[in-house]
Amino acid sequence: MSLHLYDTASRSMRAFHPQVSGTASIYVCGATVQGVPHIGHVRSGLNFDVLRRWLGRTYADVRLVRNVTDIDDKILAKAADHGRPWWEWAYQHERAFEDAYTALGCLPPSYAPRATGHMTQMVELMQRLVDRGHAYASRGDVYFSVTSFPEYGALSGQKPDEVHQGESAGQGKRDPRDFTLWKAAKPGEPAWPTPWGAGRPGWHLECSAMATAYLGGTFDIHGGGIDLIFPHHENERAQSQAAGDGFSQYWMHNAWVTLSGEKMSKSLGNTVAIPELLKQVRAPELRYYLVGPHYRSTIEYSREALEEAVSAYRRIESFLRRVVERTGAVGEDGVLSQPFTASMDDDMGTPGALAAIHKRVREGNTALEAADDLSARAAAESVRAMAGVLGVDPLAWTDTTTTGAGSRQALATLVEHVLEERVKARQGRDFAKADALRDHLLQAGIAVEDTPDGPLWTLKDD
Repeated sequence: MSLHLYDTASRSMRAFHPQVSGTASIYVCGATVQGVPHIGHVRSGLNFDVLRRWLGRTYADVRLVRNVTDIDDKILAKAADHGRPWWEWAYQHERAFEDAYTALGCLPPSYAPRATGHMTQMVELMQRLVDRGHAYASRGDVYFSVTSFPEYGALSGQKPDEVHQGESAGQGKRDPRDFTLWKAAKPGEPAWPTPWGAGRPGWHLECSAMATAYLGGTFDIHGGGIDLIFPHHENERAQSQAAGDGFSQYWMHNAWVTLSGEKMSKSLGNTVAIPELLKQVRAPELRYYLVGPHYRSTIEYSREALEEAVSAYRRIESFLRRVVERTGAVGEDGVLSQPFTASMDDDMGTPGALAAIHKRVREGNTALEAADDLSARAAAESVRAMAGVLGVDPLAWTDTTTTGAGSRQALATLVEHVLEERVKARQGRDFAKADALRDHLLQAGIAVEDTPDGPLWTLKDD
């Protein structure tokens, strides 16, 4: 089976065929840098990082552009509330988002363009729209005429007669359904010159200009959260195609992370910030939690669900450490199992992919208990290869626990040695010795749980 992706525009699964042979191109709507990132923000970055990694196994070049919206009503308002320059506020939180992406193992994007660095491209796009009769200027503002584009609403399923843009109707707007491309300058706000007067861009214009600047007029995949389908992506698609570009050939959208059934948002005050979560769990454990569900499935955040993900990740980690302790360093170029590949090719089915990984972990643990080191190493190499696609290969991560990377690795070596002795004792039916070893670890603050995937150890304070 070749890779099939769910395309929002066609509302169907479609086989993926890139526009340029050997190259896959992705544009992901990145952060509006108004505040500290939470798990709802970074889920999109993680989901498309997994897509990029999977495409990278087939295509020689995968170009992923993830923009930064660094000029926006919310940024200006937040900066003013805190008595800070808007550009300083934006850059501070841009760095916070980049730190979160990096901490959670996202590969660096091919480029991360800022909206403020692409005013020329935005003005050029507006000029094309005005020349084609799809946009008009009024009192320094520039608007897109929705009725001029017959396909408007095709992406989101919105009926043009029922469209509400969610923005105030400017005095010069001819139709309340039209949306703003450019906002006339206001006292005290940043502004850039255009043929229609100084001002700043509307949100939708920014992404169309940046996507085509780096990926061309027609590219493969446009991604983002489902909350962006309307109006943002609908408007991007309309203005880009009205200007004569083919624009994105596949539209992919990840679902929300919710808390008490509501989408996480700063306005609702129900966010779970990344810096705070990383004080409670390690970065790869949080990544495992966020990439484990299917990207189109809503994640209802709970501490219990997070702890389940942590335990599952540590079962993989424990197995790999046991193999390393017994046989030495393990490579990461093992065989991807057929169930894993089939799951990933079926619209990035990460739940099935993780099930395939844990199946190999169980097989590997069985091999360890049978003293079949060759089979155990093969299983470990396979596990590393598959986990690497999802970005959750424990051996590729540096520990970020409060005990420090070096001390935890030393602790792991000692614990795995005791666990090996315990396995040998159980195989020899010396259950008294096995229980004594487990109790010894427990007295040292290390809990051991016997699971189908082998023994799992954790620090009691974890």
